[in-house]
Amino acid sequence: MNTSLSSNLDTVVMKDYFNIGIAVDTPEGLIVPNIKNTDKKTILEISDEVFNLAKLAKERKLKVDQLKGASFTITSLSGIGGKYFTPIINPPEVGILGLSKPFDNLFLDGKNIINQKLLPISLSYDHRVINGAYAARFVTDLSKQLNEINFLRESFNGT
Repeated sequence: MNTSLSSNLDTVVMKDYFNIGIAVDTPEGLIVPNIKNTDKKTILEISDEVFNLAKLAKERKLKVDQLKGASFTITSLSGIGGKYFTPIINPPEVGILGLSKPFDNLFLDGKNIINQKLLPISLSYDHRVINGAYAARFVTDLSKQLNEINFLRESFNGT
């Protein structure tokens, strides 16, 4: 997922950095600034940077380097609504993760009614680079990580 295709489309370029693009809805349309070296930041640091980049995008004050170099993009409809969508890949990237608005879901556990919060995610990927089985495992592993409370605690604390 952290790759791209070369400009002549004949080589897969492996990235040794994790710069995550964040799609921001602005009055002029979507703008995708990116967070550099996300693998070296805590969730709180990433959250602060998303907030700051979104503000700059809406004010049209982003610098060119803030718009270049993403290796993967995340987009979210949580502020707009909707449960599922098909995010469009931002070339030369080969994948994009879409997050929808979380919703409550009731289900039966024996005779007990359980309310569970669900977060629909959508993954679009370039089949020239990403094998569909790999993409399915990526989504499964991501879902497990998001449900792992100890992983989230460590991510918030930066440990």
